[in-house]
Amino acid sequence: MNILQVLPELNVGGVETGTIDLAKYLVRSGHKAVVVSGGGALVKDLEAVGAVHYCLPVEKKSVFSMLKLIPGLAEIIKKEEIDIVHARSRMPAWIAYFASRRTKTVFITTCHGYYSKHIFSFPMAWGKRVIALSNVIARHMIDDFGLTHERVRIIPRSVDLEKFKFSDPKAKRKTIFNVGIVGRITPLKGHLYFIKAMAKLAKNCPNLKIWIVGDAPQSKETHKEELQVLVKRLGLWNNTVFLGYQKDIPEILSQLDVLVLATTTHEAFGRVIIEAQAAGVPVVATKVGGVIDIIEDQKNGLLVPPADPSSMADAVEKIYKDPVFAARLAENAYKKVQEKYTVDLMLKNTLEVYQDALSNFKILIIKFSSLGDIILSTAALKAIRKKFPRSNYKISFMVSEESKEVLLRCPYIDELLVVDFKNKDRGWRGLMNLSSILRPKGFDISIDLQNNRRSHLLAFFSGILQRYGYDNKKLSFLLNNKIKDEKLAIDPVAHQFKLLNLLGIELKNEELELWPSQEDEEYINDFLSAQWLAQQQKLVGINISASQRWQTKNWPLAQLEMFCEELGRKDIRVVVTGTEKDASFAENLISSVKNAKIINACGKTTVNQLACLIRRCNVFVTPDSSPLHIACAVKVPVVALFGPTDYRRHMPVSKNCIAVTRQLDCSPCYKPKCKTRKCMETITVDEVLEAVDKLLNKA
Repeated sequence: MNILQVLPELNVGGVETGTIDLAKYLVRSGHKAVVVSGGGALVKDLEAVGAVHYCLPVEKKSVFSMLKLIPGLAEIIKKEEIDIVHARSRMPAWIAYFASRRTKTVFITTCHGYYSKHIFSFPMAWGKRVIALSNVIARHMIDDFGLTHERVRIIPRSVDLEKFKFSDPKAKRKTIFNVGIVGRITPLKGHLYFIKAMAKLAKNCPNLKIWIVGDAPQSKETHKEELQVLVKRLGLWNNTVFLGYQKDIPEILSQLDVLVLATTTHEAFGRVIIEAQAAGVPVVATKVGGVIDIIEDQKNGLLVPPADPSSMADAVEKIYKDPVFAARLAENAYKKVQEKYTVDLMLKNTLEVYQDALSNFKILIIKFSSLGDIILSTAALKAIRKKFPRSNYKISFMVSEESKEVLLRCPYIDELLVVDFKNKDRGWRGLMNLSSILRPKGFDISIDLQNNRRSHLLAFFSGILQRYGYDNKKLSFLLNNKIKDEKLAIDPVAHQFKLLNLLGIELKNEELELWPSQEDEEYINDFLSAQWLAQQQKLVGINISASQRWQTKNWPLAQLEMFCEELGRKDIRVVVTGTEKDASFAENLISSVKNAKIINACGKTTVNQLACLIRRCNVFVTPDSSPLHIACAVKVPVVALFGPTDYRRHMPVSKNCIAVTRQLDCSPCYKPKCKTRKCMETITVDEVLEAVDKLLNKA
């Protein structure tokens, strides 16, 4: 693997140390390690372990600077053939995210802080995998940034046990009692409360020495001066040393009797805690953020409320007065460090996250409507599943409320996402709301079988890296993997596979499928039994209406009446299907037919129940509509009546399917309304009967 880490700078700090440790491990494991930062004192250390460094001002908090740096970072990604871009800070994450999008590279983040819910923090939640240092940070990213649990990985910071050597607290206890605080001097680190606590402790600990290790950023120099004034005012000046920045932290810790972490806000982790524990130093820490993951109060350290100098002083005094208790805390802490916080374990877990991100993908198939088109997509679904097995791929299907029943028991998908464009998901607001729901799911690939403006926008706004669809001028510039929609006269399944060819999926099986339940089957058995249908009697189904909108597709009532009469003379039962809106039309048909006892199923079945009903038919007759596709899916011989639409583009390939059509000068017109409806009116009863007889005899 080729890994690129991006961070603001390479000066001293936990993020920087972790970056170098990871780079060293990657190189040692045979991978390429590349780092982009604004430079710093540790660049030489990084290059010494065999990593490559590029200096870019990614730390600058300027929108103009970020936009300017995206192409440059993208070029580095291409040049170094990067597989994963790993952002470790918010401002670089903006640049890294868009550079990753441009190069179609996997993007990962590590959350090193408890970020405020601010626009600049959001890219930290956009990684395919988001590494959190503690449970508190993971929960924060899930609750406040909308991450899904499956995208979060918890990997605590680590400590190098080669550098930090354990020393028994009892063995190093001397006449001087050394208490230290290590970290940047900022108000959030709680130095003010630490100093007040030390003033209280000094009354009962005459040999106290206070170590303040770390310096203030330039913007916090005034705060440092305030602390120095406070030390003098409390009479601690002779007991206290401000050591400033120290590179050799292991040496500092080897001389401390207690380390205090006084942070007043959520601490992402608290690396100095495990460094102290590795060195055998008992720890007193405020109960904030990720600290509670490390310290079990009274067992491997002491926890105190934040901004509470009195409790802090009491905890340190307890360790001072009870060396045996202090030693027990240190020993328990060291055991936990060995089990959970070693460098090798952190690096191993990080490498597993990389491998997981590169080998596990989430696919979103988009096909809202219509019902017939959903059924037509089942052949594609089976092929997609075969190409992308469950071991490494999760497949989700987005479908409309009206068509969801078709896929409820589909074995080829892992998740069904239902949208309702007529109500809650309508309009731009609904579209953006759907995008905000999809984005945290972290889909890698979208396969757009709907291919309209709404579906293209949805895939784009959902942040899906690889977006496949037809180039049909319906905002298809939002796709980054597309094929020209040439409107060829090919069947609908083959048309879908033209797109799937981009994913290396070939058309080998055009069979459609449906998955009705046992309850659906029993319902139809009871329904037909109530109609006194003899077990061996032949049954022909007739779908009397394509849809309310497409009246031009329907066979006229006069032909239907004559057709049913002829079937009745041949002792063939007839069942008519349709929706509730077709009920009055069905009643007119039934009342006008004398020689056939017609079973009326209009509006009396669900989609899956209709599939079971059609399966009981010996032949099914239908105009161009979803029941045509249902019949093909349940392998029932079907006579399809085509008028305003082209049967070559809408009829599934089937050995037992006969298309009856008229080739007029105006056909196919694809008009839902027509004054003459000549194409359907000129389809004769005799030719439909001939087709039915042919299929009955074939069976």
